[in-house]
Amino acid sequence: MRIISGIYKSRKIVAPKNLPVRPTTDMAKESLFNILNNLFYFDEVSVLDLFAGTGNISYEFASRGTQNITCVDQDYGCIKFINQTAEAFEMPINTIKSDVFKFLEKSNLQTDVVFADPPYNFSEEQFSKIPELVFQNNMLLEDGILIIEHSKHTDLSNLNHYSYSKSYGGNMFSFFEIA
Repeated sequence: MRIISGIYKSRKIVAPKNLPVRPTTDMAKESLFNILNNLFYFDEVSVLDLFAGTGNISYEFASRGTQNITCVDQDYGCIKFINQTAEAFEMPINTIKSDVFKFLEKSNLQTDVVFADPPYNFSEEQFSKIPELVFQNNMLLEDGILIIEHSKHTDLSNLNHYSYSKSYGGNMFSFFEIA
């Protein structure tokens, strides 16, 4: 994976092969950040990265100047890798090793952007629990946005707070907003 833009532009980050991850493709990530660039000043936002995996999305935010980033993943290897990479690049990324749903049920964190990249084979019920908990627990600041990455074969348009989706190859990003 590589960082698309910002102070670490073009830097390649190689994750260990044994991590249980599916990093967001460079094409999809670049398209997502083009959208976000029109919505936010990256140096003014806070980010919560759920199912963070390799930390790919968080590194992109950090490279673009975001100073308040929290990654949540239940895999120890993923958290260890994110911590090592963040330290090596001096990125302001905090990590939490936790089941994402347990974290969402108990957290009082509020951010501008919540990004979730759960396993593509999640059931509709599992996918629906993400926006349900984010909005139920008021985790988004005013004008905040929840983005869920999923397969193009998954339709999240029937979920509460759904706003729109964008498709990039086999990847989709569904956007959820406070109504």
